[in-house]
Amino acid sequence: MYAIVEIAGQQFKVAKDQKVYVHRLQGEEGSKVTFDNVLLLDDNGSVSIGAPAIKGAAVTATILGHLKGDKVIVFKKKRRKGYQKKNGHRQALSEIQIESIAASGAKKTASKKAEAPKAETASNDLSSMTVAELKALAKEQDISGYTSLKKAELIEALTK
Repeated sequence: MYAIVEIAGQQFKVAKDQKVYVHRLQGEEGSKVTFDNVLLLDDNGSVSIGAPAIKGAAVTATILGHLKGDKVIVFKKKRRKGYQKKNGHRQALSEIQIESIAASGAKKTASKKAEAPKAETASNDLSSMTVAELKALAKEQDISGYTSLKKAELIEALTK
């Protein structure tokens, strides 16, 4: 069983008990992390492809340690100009070990939104509309004198 999962902006093909070096993850050494952005899942020949991710699938891993990668030398030169720049870079990495691959039953960590922010988004939607669209809404709601109103006045009249 293997999966293609997105970890820290990169896609990795992972299998159970595999060690992978990924970009630095938040978390202590020895802590468990769950990746729910599983793009493809192969379970002994039956392949599931997500659009874009498989719902309910998750990959659980343990952070083994944080380290730095090999030094990469970046050398820039423009010939006949006397321009040379030499820089070095060491990428911060985390070593993880894949503990399990769950095809279904993983709970998505999403926060529930309250009703009050939805009222704010309605006024934000009105402010993102053009004056012509606002005037069309005012006409549908039978607001009188909407043709001479400015954008802010139209939004105020529509929210009442």
